[in-house]
Amino acid sequence: MKHSTAHTSISIMIAGALFSLLAFSASVNAQTKYQSAGGVKLVIEGTSNIHDWDMSSDKGTVTAVFVVNHSGVPTGLSVLNFTVPAESLKSEHKAMDKNTYKALGTDKYNDISFIASSATIKPVNASNYILVAKGKLTISGVTKEVVLTANGTMNPDKSITYTGSYQLKMTDYNVKPPTAVLGTIRTGDGITVKFNLVLKSI
Repeated sequence: MKHSTAHTSISIMIAGALFSLLAFSASVNAQTKYQSAGGVKLVIEGTSNIHDWDMSSDKGTVTAVFVVNHSGVPTGLSVLNFTVPAESLKSEHKAMDKNTYKALGTDKYNDISFIASSATIKPVNASNYILVAKGKLTISGVTKEVVLTANGTMNPDKSITYTGSYQLKMTDYNVKPPTAVLGTIRTGDGITVKFNLVLKSI
C-alpha cells in the first residue's frame, strides 16, 4: 500500500513538473497574429527603350502569425499571406495602366499574392532583424516558388516595419511586357518590386 502511494505521489510530481514546463514554454514563446496597418506600399520599377517607369499601390494587405518571446520580439513565423489588387497599381499615364492590366489579364486574375510556406528570422540587433520567407508568388494566374527577404524593425509601440525588394521577369509569369504608343515604347522584361509595410498585433 505504501509503495503504491509513493508511486502515485511520484507520478503526480512528474506530471506537475511537465505541466509547469509546458506552461513556462508557452509563456516564453507565444503565437501572435498581426495584420497590416494601412495599406502595404508597393512600387514596381521597370525600364523601356525610351525611359524608366514605375507603378505604385498602397492597397495591399498582409496577415501574419509570429512566434514571439516574452518581450514581444518575433523569433519565428508560422503564417504570412499577402494580397494586392492588380488594378490598384497606377502609373502617371492611364494608357500605360490600361496596357499593363491587359498584359496581366486582370479581367480574369484580379489579385497578385504571396503565401509563405516557411520562414526564418535572424536578429541583427535588439530591434532589427532579417526575415527570409520561402513561398508561392502568384501573378496573372501563374505561381512560382520564390524566396523573399525583408528588413524588419520593431517599433516602440511593438508594431513592426518591413522593407524589401524582389527582382523578377514578367515573362516568367506569362506576362508579355506592355507596350505603348502603337508599340513604339517597349518595356523591358525585368522589374523590381519594392515594398514597405507596418504590421500591428490584433
